[in-house]
Amino acid sequence: MNKLVFVEDDPEVGALIAAYLGKHDMDVIVEPRGDRAEEVIAREDPELVLLDIMLPGKDGMTLCRDLRKTWNGPIVLLTSLDSDMNHILSLEMGANDYILKTTPPVVLLARLRLHLRQRAEVTQHEPAPALRQHKTLRFGSLTIDPVNRQVLLSGEQVILSTADFDLLWELATHAGQIMDRDALLKNLRGVTYDGMDRSVDVAISRLRKKLLDNATEPYRIKTVRNKGYLFAPHAWDN
Repeated sequence: MNKLVFVEDDPEVGALIAAYLGKHDMDVIVEPRGDRAEEVIAREDPELVLLDIMLPGKDGMTLCRDLRKTWNGPIVLLTSLDSDMNHILSLEMGANDYILKTTPPVVLLARLRLHLRQRAEVTQHEPAPALRQHKTLRFGSLTIDPVNRQVLLSGEQVILSTADFDLLWELATHAGQIMDRDALLKNLRGVTYDGMDRSVDVAISRLRKKLLDNATEPYRIKTVRNKGYLFAPHAWDN
């Protein structure tokens, strides 16, 4: 049975969806407040998180963004807001999907099962060889220690979230190679790039800022137009 946390402040909606999904081998824990959801998710360690947008304490978009800093599982927005802008924004915040509450339950179930299958496939894979070897990587002034998950730039520690560290490690272990969005999403989150997901772009922008890359003309983590991103191994010299 798959465990889900559903953050929904409408008790009737929460109960109806939890009951329906419960009939299909899903254990749904409903949390009505956005500002308590992170604590519940950390405690319950679900396979998937389902979020409403309009929530008390913390809205679903903000919650999605904050969760993505530390949690790599699938996040699905379930909302009554039929807005292209909200759909795009949710993907930029790191959501895997955006589903309207008017969607038939059988379709909702199918889409949730798809995300759960993709997550299961990722967890079955062994860690990448570079991670198993626990080798510290050094590029000029940049040091990346996978054992302690520590990053130093010119001797100063760079504070990275779990997701940011994983992204940096993925890029650094493929230094000098172009990594497209599809490869990054598959390796980090086990999902296929659908042409709209901007979560990688947002994470790259955040990573560049923390690593003091040039925002206008990045030279450390380069953008290769229409192809992807390239970690430049010789761009970290003092």
